[in-house]
Amino acid sequence: MRTLQPLIDRIETSVLASDVIHADDTPIQVLDHTRRAKGLGKGVKQGRIWGYVCDQRPWSGPAPPGVVYRFAPNWKAEHVQNHLCNASGILQADAYKGYAKLYETGADGTPRFREAACFAHWRRDFHDIWKANKSPIAREALDRIGQLYDIEREIAGKPADVRRAVRQEHSRPKHEALRVWAEQQLTRIPVKGDLASAFRYGLGRWPAFSMFIEDGRVAIDNNAAERAVRPIGLGKKNWLFAGSEAGAETLARAMTLIESAKMNGLDPQAYLADVLDRIHDHKINRIDELLPWKWTPMSAPQALAA
Repeated sequence: MRTLQPLIDRIETSVLASDVIHADDTPIQVLDHTRRAKGLGKGVKQGRIWGYVCDQRPWSGPAPPGVVYRFAPNWKAEHVQNHLCNASGILQADAYKGYAKLYETGADGTPRFREAACFAHWRRDFHDIWKANKSPIAREALDRIGQLYDIEREIAGKPADVRRAVRQEHSRPKHEALRVWAEQQLTRIPVKGDLASAFRYGLGRWPAFSMFIEDGRVAIDNNAAERAVRPIGLGKKNWLFAGSEAGAETLARAMTLIESAKMNGLDPQAYLADVLDRIHDHKINRIDELLPWKWTPMSAPQALAA
């Protein structure tokens, strides 16, 4: 994997140069050899893998799609601040407190990142309540959010200025009506309970939930990042834990190549086999030729010449 590091670095540079970045994380069990040797517990500890995604296809943006994964031994905020230390723009993510410092106003009076929230995450709260007790208020919340998604389906893949214009005309009234209605419900339901908690979650981050109305590049949800970390979650059911922190870091690097290849419509196995075969003799100043969005398989004559 070390020989592929320059290529992984170039994918990371491209992804984090995007002016809109999606982020999400998932836990991963890591074998703790020290605890295991001392017979303490199960000998595993919990780390995290973050996925950072650039996907401008929904608004016909110019940047190629890609994802970079980073491992950290814990869930401390310092890790995301380090991962994104050279990035800026709009960060679409959940309400993890570790992102908060990234949204703070800097010396120039502007934040390094503007926050965009995820309607799919908020909708899930209401869906769980509806499924549990068939709450008519939760059902109405789902219907109101669903109206916003209906508009989104009509503008998928359209340029950012078109998306913004449609949202300003059609989504903004429904979005504002949702806010007013949500505030009214909070005055009518018990303050302690899942339903009130769900309303407070959205209303407490309303500027972030409004970002997609103001900027056509922003998605209504963070599904791009949620899709990116899903393979890690599925993989854990098979391999259960990483053998060490170094193993978890290797997993993150491998997944960066595999999932970026898939995002660009490649067969990751064919892509990796070809890249591994070529990279030892490939000039470092031409490493970009092996990026998933620029790669072409070596032809038979080229292979013979090599």
